[in-house]
Amino acid sequence: MEHRPIRNTGISIPPVIFGTSALGNLYSALSDETKIAIIKECLVHVPKPVVFDSAGKYGAGLALLKLGEILKDLKAGPEDVIISNKLGWLQTPLASPEPVFEKGVWMDIKNDARQDISYDGMFKCWEQGNELLGGGFRPRMVSVHDPDEYLSTAENKTEFKKLFSHITDACKALAELKSHGEVNATGVGAKNWKTIQLITGETDLDWVMFANSMTIYRHPKDLLDFMEKLHKKGVAIINSAVFHAGFLTGGDFFDYVRIKPDSAENIAKFRWREEFFAICKKNNVSPADACVQFAMTPPGVVSISLNTSRPDRVKNNVDSVNCKIPSEFWNDMVRKGLIDAGYPYLSSI
Repeated sequence: MEHRPIRNTGISIPPVIFGTSALGNLYSALSDETKIAIIKECLVHVPKPVVFDSAGKYGAGLALLKLGEILKDLKAGPEDVIISNKLGWLQTPLASPEPVFEKGVWMDIKNDARQDISYDGMFKCWEQGNELLGGGFRPRMVSVHDPDEYLSTAENKTEFKKLFSHITDACKALAELKSHGEVNATGVGAKNWKTIQLITGETDLDWVMFANSMTIYRHPKDLLDFMEKLHKKGVAIINSAVFHAGFLTGGDFFDYVRIKPDSAENIAKFRWREEFFAICKKNNVSPADACVQFAMTPPGVVSISLNTSRPDRVKNNVDSVNCKIPSEFWNDMVRKGLIDAGYPYLSSI
């Protein structure tokens, strides 16, 4: 497993990096023993430096806190890991019976969080994140987190323009962190890839993270064209949420929202999954392997971010990056219309 360089940053990352939302009690509150076992498995199965992707949003800072504690307890050194901290959410006191920033998603957490995307907000998030991680670890990669959610609050074009200026100011703050040698690489991550397109049209970044966007289920041509442009510019791409929050591997959540086959749109999702599972079974292919391998196909994708709440799944995630899938599987997927017939990158698998 070879690390791949991010241009003009002095760092290289492996083809699989590890999300840490489970450390923040996403969907369920894991025991400390389980969280330790997850991080330990990550350090075992990927050559160093191992990359951990975290955020102040994850458990309202709990994931950052646990990541720092566990790495220290496991005696991992700063040279053994690269931490990516997505900035944009600040931990705040819990003033209600449950957190309000994302209801029903984070379990048994003791704080709330609020979004602060701005020039000053980036420095606040940076400093708070470093405090939560503890003295031994500092992020070498940072990004603006959820700018699409931020823009979605605009009620008119004037307010949208104002909020977008806050985002570009936030990118300037990240650039200052890099120019001062505090971090190596700056980026942006969003679920709505068109927000990333807007931002990269106004500012230079080292990397971007797409979530719920370029997957085996959803791979629009205009997104692929944009990814090609990023690749030509030398912007590294990290692909994440390639299972659509677990739905494509059998979970109940699609893009972090619990769904049932109770509408035409949702029925179509479940039908797609049933046909996908049938083709996987026919060709003896793991659904997770298929999702990961497909997500790696576009030019410019240097790594896949994978997350698990089960220590025994870490090795499987790594194996998904390295596995081979028979061409008959891809042919069946195209023939059934589950992969767009004009998708250009299957030959690279």
